[in-house]
Amino acid sequence: MKIDEVIARINELAKLAKERPLTEEELEERAKLRRIYIDNVKANLIGQLDNTYIVSPDGTKTKLKPKQ
Repeated sequence: MKIDEVIARINELAKLAKERPLTEEELEERAKLRRIYIDNVKANLIGQLDNTYIVSPDGTKTKLKPKQ
C-alpha cells in the first residue's frame, strides 16, 4: 500500500469517526494505518539525517553523528 493510499484511508476513517463511532475493525485498521504512517515518517527523517552534513565557516564538511 502506498503512503498516499494510507493517508487517504486514514482521512476517510477520521471523517467517519466524526459522523459515527467506529467499529472495532475500523479502530484496528486505523491503528495499523497510523503505525505505517509513523514508521514511514521516521524512516524518511532518519534517511535525511543520515545524509546531513554540517558545513564549517572554513568550508569543511562534517557528517552528522548519532546522539550518544
